[in-house]
Amino acid sequence: MGIIFRLAWRNLWRNRRRTWLTAGAIAFSTTLLFAWVPIQFGTYDMMINASLEVFPGHAQIQRPGYLAKPKIQNAITDAELLTKKLRDTNQYAGISARAQSFVLLSSGSRSYGSQVVGVEPQYEGGTSTIPTLVKQGRYLSGIDAQEIVVGSALARNLKITVGDEVTLLGSSRDGSVAAAILPVVGIFKSGSNDLDRFFSEIPLRTFQEIFAMGNTAHSITVTGRNIEQQPQLLAQLARALAKRDDVVVLGWEELIPGMKEAIQVDKTGGFIFLSILIAIVVFSILNTFLVSVLERIREFGLMLALGSRPKQIAGLMMLESGLLTLLGLIIGVVIGSALVYWANAVGLVYPGMEELVEQFGLPSLSRIYPQIKLFNFLLGPVAIFICTNLAAWIPILRIRKLEPVAAMRTI
Repeated sequence: MGIIFRLAWRNLWRNRRRTWLTAGAIAFSTTLLFAWVPIQFGTYDMMINASLEVFPGHAQIQRPGYLAKPKIQNAITDAELLTKKLRDTNQYAGISARAQSFVLLSSGSRSYGSQVVGVEPQYEGGTSTIPTLVKQGRYLSGIDAQEIVVGSALARNLKITVGDEVTLLGSSRDGSVAAAILPVVGIFKSGSNDLDRFFSEIPLRTFQEIFAMGNTAHSITVTGRNIEQQPQLLAQLARALAKRDDVVVLGWEELIPGMKEAIQVDKTGGFIFLSILIAIVVFSILNTFLVSVLERIREFGLMLALGSRPKQIAGLMMLESGLLTLLGLIIGVVIGSALVYWANAVGLVYPGMEELVEQFGLPSLSRIYPQIKLFNFLLGPVAIFICTNLAAWIPILRIRKLEPVAAMRTI
């Protein structure tokens, strides 16, 4: 085996230029894939965090069927008690109870529909960035304060500002009319057109009083320490609620299905790009070994005449293919590792990102960091190694058909 290995290594350097060009193509592709895949998945983490931090949270506890049909009557009866029990475990980054309904907000001669959400102001900051996105005035002062904060586009449509009053009209849980006049204490700008145009918040107790909710709420929003720990978070909540069949735990994939679909579409595009890149490398090494086999027909004929078997020559060529591929992979992995280490140390910033962060208060958008997972690193190199070595078999199969005398006569 030592002799075969030395022979294969020596054969690689018969044509140094061709070997380095092929190894360089493999190294370039490996570098690109080794660094690109972790950064791509890190971008997904950034997108998910940026969306979930604004309002939805990493998970929500709701009554069965509430997500599909958010009826005000479909509420968690002991929401505040359950929220306190989960909060006391100190296993979650943030927990807050919420109640919500669709209402008509009026100011003077203007009226617009709005989703009004009752929140716990002292805990909402742990599950939402809206308290930090108030651009005018302030956020809600207490859980039973008689006040409201609205989105910037909704305030503009209603022609209101901080200090003005709005009339709230809706339907309460018992079917009666829910009505209140509330002063506007803050106007927020989230960066989401839907939230800014359609969204408003009032304290939870005030909501319960206006809508005859008692001590109930519609959801309990939970945030974990990290989006990558989503499976562990859902498992923890499932264990904590194992004895209850009146509530369900929903992850962000169910809360925001559109984002999951968008990521899947982008992943598909990414894998198409990966496949094209690998195909280029495969054709490169296929061309290298096709030329190598054609150049060495007489050599192979002589080896066959001296007693070598076709499978031994094929094995030698496969070893050459593997060594050439490994050479390119090693160079690519070294350069790719340096790029990933640098990106993980300083983060990547897209043009205009810092201004976006400053405007909308989204700290998770400030930098993009690669997702450090073994699968992300191995995907590109392993795919290149397998595909290039499979491609090498195409010219190598010609060796099985060689006749020693005819091969040695080849010019």
